[in-house]
Amino acid sequence: MYAVIKTGGKQHKVQAGDVIEVEKLVADGETVEFHPLLVVDDDGKTHVGAEAAKAVVTAKPLGEKKGEKVKVFKYRPKSGYARKSGHRQLLTMLEITDVKLPAGRTTKKKDDADATASSE
Repeated sequence: MYAVIKTGGKQHKVQAGDVIEVEKLVADGETVEFHPLLVVDDDGKTHVGAEAAKAVVTAKPLGEKKGEKVKVFKYRPKSGYARKSGHRQLLTMLEITDVKLPAGRTTKKKDDADATASSE
């Protein structure tokens, strides 16, 4: 099962066990919950809209680190203006522990349909 979440202005496709880097969020030891933005896929059955809004993605922070250095160079020709600086974004490493849908009719119907198909 995977979901598409939004954090830090970016979208990430995640599933249980993934480790992702996001912009700095929280201190170690806390858990973070995300509500999927676009889609949740449950073994081939796609949930969007209101069904996806009910799903929850749980993550555990692993630590913090700095990202790659971004070089910023400003230059104006024929004026002698040149400035050079850099930036390193603080990142939080998150381990996705769980992607779950609430117990609902759509999932139960699929399970019931599979049970009746296998019994015939």
